[in-house]
Amino acid sequence: MSTVVYVSNADSGDISLLSMAADGTLSPVATVAVGGTVMPLAVSPCRHFLYAARRSEPMAVVSFALDPTSGALTRLGEAPLPASMAYIATDGSGRWLFAASYQGDVLTVSPIGVDGIVGPVQQSIATGRHAHAILPAPSNRHVLATSLGGGVVMQFNFDAGSGRLTPNAPATLPIRPGAGPRHLRFHPNGRVVYLLNELDASLEVLRFDAESGLLEPLQTVDTLPPGFSGEPWAADLQITPNGCFLYSSERRSSTLAGFRIDPDSGHLTLIGHTPTETQPRGFAIDGTGRFLLAVGQLSDHLSRYVIDCASGALQIVQRVAVGRNPNWVEVVPLSVSVSVPLSTP
Repeated sequence: MSTVVYVSNADSGDISLLSMAADGTLSPVATVAVGGTVMPLAVSPCRHFLYAARRSEPMAVVSFALDPTSGALTRLGEAPLPASMAYIATDGSGRWLFAASYQGDVLTVSPIGVDGIVGPVQQSIATGRHAHAILPAPSNRHVLATSLGGGVVMQFNFDAGSGRLTPNAPATLPIRPGAGPRHLRFHPNGRVVYLLNELDASLEVLRFDAESGLLEPLQTVDTLPPGFSGEPWAADLQITPNGCFLYSSERRSSTLAGFRIDPDSGHLTLIGHTPTETQPRGFAIDGTGRFLLAVGQLSDHLSRYVIDCASGALQIVQRVAVGRNPNWVEVVPLSVSVSVPLSTP
């Protein structure tokens, strides 16, 4: 097995583990019990640990050791979280875990020990309504986070030595009223950030200054399929590793929108829309950029698509049953390990 896929299943309280062969074929391997409403996942930079946030009482982050050859998970421990977290991510060193709470209107930072186990929260930052995502910049010197209800992207400086976040100047980038900033992705070149807005299903293209850590608007595009007349409910976005294509998911139309990325400006051009699993909250792209894996919260299945390397078009090639209410997908290559050793915080 060269690649492993993890899917968190909120209603069955577990993580589905699937193997991915070199040709992309997925095979179910195991189901790992977590307990409670398990949703966001994060993989450590060294690929030796996986973290899962439980969004039901008792709210916590559960730490797992990830076997580098088989992908098997071994539960190491759990640490309490002050609220239900919609998103978690590690910093670039693997020493700190960030979390964002939609219900709690808070961001947190927790230390990760040399054993890979997340400890108790060491910093909490109150936000505007409905914090939704938090993501470190490639340099690990800055962090961006969203407030869906507050209508802003928060901009922070980050000290990886102490694990402290401090507001940048300015501290926020306002997004137009009613947009609902939700999820963020950095382009592989580190110079552009893409922001998906939940409430109007629009995408923002933002210039990112790596030195200052500040954002500047460049373009806004629509992700909704032609003829859509309902209330938008956009969910997630992913970029191919080569930076050529971006995809986003919309839950009420159950579609994936595809865009070509201009290599110079970062601007987006629509490729088209692809029907997918019912209510697609989360999806992922494998490390080769050849396959897109989307799960449906209401279908309890995962669909695998081949990404056309020239056009970016998606073609479904496989469908696999997973747990109940699948919502998050992580794809981890096992054949090559990234050497990012943990050190004492």
